[in-house]
Amino acid sequence: MAQIKVLIVDDSASARKALCELLGADPAIRVTATARDAFDAAEKMRDALPDVMLLDLELPRMNGLTFLAKIMAQHPLPVVVCSSHTDAGSHAAMRALEIGAREVVGKPRLTSPEARQEAQIRLSDAVRAAAKAGGLRGFGDRASARLKAEPTQLSPGPKLTADVILPPPRPGAPIPSGVGPLVVIGASTGGTEALATLLPRLAPTTPPVVIVQHMPEKFTAAFARRLDGLCSVSVSEAVDGDRPVPGSVLIAPGDRHLILRRQGAGYRVGILDGPYVARHRPSVDVLFRSAAIAAGPAALGILMTGMGDDGARGLAEMRAVGAQTIAQDKPTSVVWGMPGEAMRIGAAERAVPLPGLATEIARYEMRVGAA
Repeated sequence: MAQIKVLIVDDSASARKALCELLGADPAIRVTATARDAFDAAEKMRDALPDVMLLDLELPRMNGLTFLAKIMAQHPLPVVVCSSHTDAGSHAAMRALEIGAREVVGKPRLTSPEARQEAQIRLSDAVRAAAKAGGLRGFGDRASARLKAEPTQLSPGPKLTADVILPPPRPGAPIPSGVGPLVVIGASTGGTEALATLLPRLAPTTPPVVIVQHMPEKFTAAFARRLDGLCSVSVSEAVDGDRPVPGSVLIAPGDRHLILRRQGAGYRVGILDGPYVARHRPSVDVLFRSAAIAAGPAALGILMTGMGDDGARGLAEMRAVGAQTIAQDKPTSVVWGMPGEAMRIGAAERAVPLPGLATEIARYEMRVGAA
């Protein structure tokens, strides 16, 4: 795999050092330069353009959002935002995604060996995903085009399955019946934009929707508020004990797993701690497995754009119990890793373009309503 050249822009010398060490643990990534502010970064970029920029938003002289807007206007390239875990940081990160940043990660918290390992996974996978996704317009230089052609591959490290959170569906176990309809969705790289396209097209009568979008803690709440302002359905960050109801969308909180439990004819949300599953927390595999157990054939599973394979196995478990399963198609996916893997292993019945997903949900609503 071609090495990904990274420019780190952060005003803190200690943060630059920590980020260099974390990314340096990945043999596929090479930090070629660091910069203390936007002007220093611009000077470094005159010598050589990076494949990916890791950008802090709190910079002196010119803030990160202004610098990001200039980059996207003059020479778009993949940018990973590294932001503080504060309300202000999460709102700024949402704005950065709107401007054109490909990924958002929280500032690393190196409080333990486990936290350090998780931070390294988050950073490396975000940089790899951004390199694979490319910039907003063009991203046509030869080095970056070569990176986009590389296989969709995550960084080395442990990769646990959903078994560490909840047991798999038991072969021959009774299939749930008499439960209400449920839509579960998983997304990663490119998912923030894709969900902002999909969710405003849903009618207020849409069956309950539960989503895992790979994002850091604190950021999902701001993301949910942003979507709520765009939609006729209600969108909020899920809370332990929430009951999914028609016309509502619940988004798993960052850094926590979300599972669904059957309660009568409906469902209850459980928010859990636990290790990374398929290299993520929250994990789509965990959500989909819980939907297979709780909803069985009453559910619709949709796996959208994203790097890696999180969700593919869970979608296969949903299909095995009779649920309807769909993957976003390759042309409309920023990265066709997760949905591509679902198609490869037969977890998804078919691939559907992003603009057609709302229609598929409406058809599902009509089908379950007529049943």
